[in-house]
Amino acid sequence: MPIFNSLRPRIRYRLYPSIALGIADPALSFFHGQYRGRLMHDSAAKSRTTTLPAQSSTLRRALSGGAPVQRRWLYGLLSAATAYLLISIGLLLWWCNQPPMFDVAERVARVTPPGQTPVTGTAVVATAIGIGSTLLDKPGGFLYNDRLPPGLFLDNCPSWECGVLMALRDLVQALRNDFTRAQSQSVEHLDLRRADLKLANDPDSWLFPAAEAEYRQALVALDRYLDQLARDALTVGRFQARADNLSAYLALVEKRLGNFSLRLSGTTTQPVPGSGDPGSGGRMTATRGAGVHAGEVAQLVEETPSNEIDNVFHCARGYSWALLHLIRAIEHDFTAVLADKGAVITLQQVTRDLQGAIKPLTSPFLLTGQGYGLLANHPLVLAASVSRTNAGIIDLRLLLEQG
Repeated sequence: MPIFNSLRPRIRYRLYPSIALGIADPALSFFHGQYRGRLMHDSAAKSRTTTLPAQSSTLRRALSGGAPVQRRWLYGLLSAATAYLLISIGLLLWWCNQPPMFDVAERVARVTPPGQTPVTGTAVVATAIGIGSTLLDKPGGFLYNDRLPPGLFLDNCPSWECGVLMALRDLVQALRNDFTRAQSQSVEHLDLRRADLKLANDPDSWLFPAAEAEYRQALVALDRYLDQLARDALTVGRFQARADNLSAYLALVEKRLGNFSLRLSGTTTQPVPGSGDPGSGGRMTATRGAGVHAGEVAQLVEETPSNEIDNVFHCARGYSWALLHLIRAIEHDFTAVLADKGAVITLQQVTRDLQGAIKPLTSPFLLTGQGYGLLANHPLVLAASVSRTNAGIIDLRLLLEQG
């Protein structure tokens, strides 16, 4: 402050010293402070304008990963996420592959003592155990009740497991109620009852009890029954290869296949004959232009939602996969009955139709095209195979009852 410093001595010497110190000094100090504050403000503004580009360049380097520590953390997270994604996709592709078919004759030979002829019923029970073992021990294990990824994100494979489990339940129920009873008042085998009850456990249960643990106990019970059956040591629950027993089991299979066929077809505008309608009174009922006579009920198959058609598709394929093994086992154990009824050719036709239903799906997506459009309709293709199989089952059952 050269100006104010030069004025201060002149005022101090010309005026009274006390006046100079009491009036001049505060005034000069005030103007000196104002001038100094302005200079500090200007210098701060200049410093901000000069440091702003440096700060922005530092920010840009931080955002672009220029800092070594931040870059390492970012690369580590991205690498871990990419590795987890690739491993999950690989596991999903591996786990969702349909298991290969196993040889029924090999299963029978494995449980039959050396030098002995297989006992009737060995093929059916051994095949049931093989189906259950494949369900639980395939790659990924039992996935229906998974609560953690990557099994949590699966949808098609659990539906396939549901179809296999449905076929296994139907057979074990037939073993308990039909195949091992000589009469309607026969005593049931305890191991078959235990297997039936264990397989009835909810497949969605994952703890207390876990579904796969219950199903494995059912397989243990079936294995105990098979051991007694193969050694011909049964006094209660001997396998009865009769036409009426097989017909009762095929009647249940017929209902399952009919349900799959209609749900895969999606929707229909034709009425389905049903039980009598007490309110019809002999009148014609118009349903979408189709007349229904008295004694019939117009039943329209509801359209399967688009988000459920893939579940029905894979469930039907799982049921067909298990049923194909069981049909081959039935051909082995009921050879004499089928030959006597002239139903061998019909059974072989059912086998061919089931083989068409479980052909590998080469498309990565389930296509649901319309009519004769550009895209195929995979559910309708499977519905055709299931319908032909169902027709063959109906013919086979009629031959067993009337042939």
